[in-house]
Amino acid sequence: MPQIYSIINILYNIYFYMILFYVLMSWLPNVRDNFIGELLGKLVEPYLRPFRRIIPPLFGTIDFSPIVALFVLELAMRGLVAVLNYLIA
Repeated sequence: MPQIYSIINILYNIYFYMILFYVLMSWLPNVRDNFIGELLGKLVEPYLRPFRRIIPPLFGTIDFSPIVALFVLELAMRGLVAVLNYLIA
């Protein structure tokens, strides 16, 4: 069963850094227009979109929704690990 935990952790880390990299790309002009930016957009935007609908940008420019999305992703990962621990024990 430790293999399942390591797989969950690896997938969590990959998606966490994908979101982080996508958010950092927004600071640089025209970076999202290349292949990697478009690919990350297709993978990350469906997850970020509900958070952006709920949490409006502060002063019209500062978007805190990715922070909340990363926090929820962390909670989901920990919840999944807790459920797996309960089922295995």
